[in-house]
Amino acid sequence: MVTGASGGIGGAIAKILGENGYHVFIQGRNQKKLAQLKISMSGNCEILLGDLNKSDDRANILNLAFANKPVDLLVNAAGLSSFVAFEDTKPEMINELMQTNLITPMLFTQEFIAKSHTEQGAEQKQINVVQVGSAFGYIGYPGFSTYCASKFGLRGFTEALAREYSDTNIRFRYFAPRATSTSINAVSVDEMNKALGNAVDSVEAVAKTFMNFLNSKKRQQVVGWPEKLFVRINGFIPKLVDNAIQSKLTVIKRYLQQS
Repeated sequence: MVTGASGGIGGAIAKILGENGYHVFIQGRNQKKLAQLKISMSGNCEILLGDLNKSDDRANILNLAFANKPVDLLVNAAGLSSFVAFEDTKPEMINELMQTNLITPMLFTQEFIAKSHTEQGAEQKQINVVQVGSAFGYIGYPGFSTYCASKFGLRGFTEALAREYSDTNIRFRYFAPRATSTSINAVSVDEMNKALGNAVDSVEAVAKTFMNFLNSKKRQQVVGWPEKLFVRINGFIPKLVDNAIQSKLTVIKRYLQQS
C-alpha cells in the first residue's frame, strides 16, 4: 500500500512497485489523479480513496486493503511542504503540516500493525513499513522549520520502532529524498534551488533509488550526493554545515520573501 499516491513521489513509487510485480493499493484524496495512475499501471493496483487525517477513512482504507489477504508493504508517502519564514508561519499551517507529515503516519502505522496482527499467517511473513521522509529530516534548513520538525520526528519515530520491533517480523525503514521536482514545491523553492545550484531529482529517479533501497538490508537511505555527505557532517561537525548554509542565507532569504 502506498499512501499519497496522487502525489509525485508516491505515484512514482507505486508505479515502479507495479512494474516489479507488486499488486499495489494506491491511496490518496484525488480520485482523478488516482484513476490516471491506475491506467498507467496496467491494472496492477486498486484505488483506496480517503483522507488519512480522518480516523474513519483510515479504518475503511485498512479494511478494504486487508479484505482478501495481508499487506506486506506499507509506504507512507503522503505529505505536505512549506517554505516560509517561521515568524510568518500561520498556526493553522503548523498544525496541518505536523498532522499530515507526522501524527497521521504514526496513527496509520499503529493501525496498520494492529490489522497485520489479526491476519492469519501475517506473523510468518516479513512486513516492511517505509516512511518517506526527507534529507531535511537530518538537516535543519532555513525556511523549512516546520517541515524539518515533522521529518526529524518521523525519522525518530522510525528509529524507535525499528528497535522496539527488532525481534519481530516487521521492519521499519526511513527513505529520505533530497530536492525533487514535484508539484508540492512552491515556485520560490524551485527558483531558489536553481539560484543555489542545488541538484533536483525527477520522481522517476527517486523511485528507482527507492526500489534499490527496498531490496537492500538498509534501515535508512538518503538520496543523492553531496546530501549524504552533509548528513554525516551534520551529525559529527554541525558547525561546518552551519557555516555552509550561512554563506547562502542571503539568497535563501531573498526567495523566502517571495513565498
